[in-house]
Amino acid sequence: MEIFTLLETLEDILERGKSVPFTTKTIIDKDELLDVVKEIRLKLPDELKQAKWIKEERQRILLEAQKEADGVVKEAENRIISMIDEHEITRKAYEQKNEIIETANEMSREITNGTKEYADGLLNNTEKVLADTLASLEKNMAEAMNLMQISLEDTIKTVQNSRKELK
Repeated sequence: MEIFTLLETLEDILERGKSVPFTTKTIIDKDELLDVVKEIRLKLPDELKQAKWIKEERQRILLEAQKEADGVVKEAENRIISMIDEHEITRKAYEQKNEIIETANEMSREITNGTKEYADGLLNNTEKVLADTLASLEKNMAEAMNLMQISLEDTIKTVQNSRKELK
């Protein structure tokens, strides 16, 4: 494989380089080294390039999947909140309905009781008026009877006196 040959060439360039005194550094020909690196890149198998592309594509897909998952989670959270709100609204509506029905029933009982009391009062007043009228009528009739009796007795006496005078 040519890559190994190029790697050996790199090693040769490094070994031929001149050492800098009192250090472990080496002076090498930069252009010559860069040419070999370029050759290595060109000679790399397509599988390595594909592997790099696959790695990058995998990363991109993972990021997209994470974004999509985050979106799904966010949508689910919003839906749950919406359902909770709808449930809360429904619960409050039922509570209000029950309160309205209870209030209406209470008002109906109060109106019924008030109507009964009013009717009872009217009937009581009517009973009193009728009783007073009856008592007054009985009294007037008794007085009228007494007056009639007295009048009749007087008339009888007048008739008797007139008869006596005729005799």
